[in-house]
Amino acid sequence: MSRFPALRAFALAAFAGAALTATASASPLVLGYAPQDQRSVETMTEPDAGFQQVARFKRQIVSYYTTEAPGTIIIDTPNTYLYFVLGNGRAMRYGIGVGRDGFTWSGTQTITKKAEWPDWFPPAEMIARQPYLPRFMAGGPSNPLGARAMYLGGTVYRIHGTNAPTTIGQHVSSGCIRLVNEDVMDLYSRVNVGTKVVVLPMTARYNPGRVSAIH
Repeated sequence: MSRFPALRAFALAAFAGAALTATASASPLVLGYAPQDQRSVETMTEPDAGFQQVARFKRQIVSYYTTEAPGTIIIDTPNTYLYFVLGNGRAMRYGIGVGRDGFTWSGTQTITKKAEWPDWFPPAEMIARQPYLPRFMAGGPSNPLGARAMYLGGTVYRIHGTNAPTTIGQHVSSGCIRLVNEDVMDLYSRVNVGTKVVVLPMTARYNPGRVSAIH
């Protein structure tokens, strides 16, 4: 009769050991920037090497008519595009991810700081909404700010890269503008501190006929 409790204790110990082994071998979570809720936290540690950008979000020179001066950045929030004005009716267009419902904004800012592989300090407002976020994350491939960041005025908003390239074209952030790392590095090389940034509201609607790719 005494051997049954012993066998049961042995089985429970074996199960607990297996569970601990599985937990220890699991990949650590890397938090994506500003998920809508905890279920959408990014679990990737580095961007997918096989990722293919949707054609319309690939970086390209397009016809774009604006009264803004060459060198200006225009954020087309509703259509998830960023335009870097080249002049003579042309602009470099990038696909972007923008603020989710309730977190979009509009107005004019300037770039006040640039950083390569920036560290991430989630602002207090974000931590209050999402207390599971880290208080600090060092720059690198796992950092949700990606390869480059351009800081906008005295706000908490940035134009930055991402470790979640599949979010380009989506409304997913807490107000920051994200690009794939290759694109943010290209944009970073074109702008300086003091560059004007115009963020259009969600109500802005462009006639698609006014913008066309230049081949």
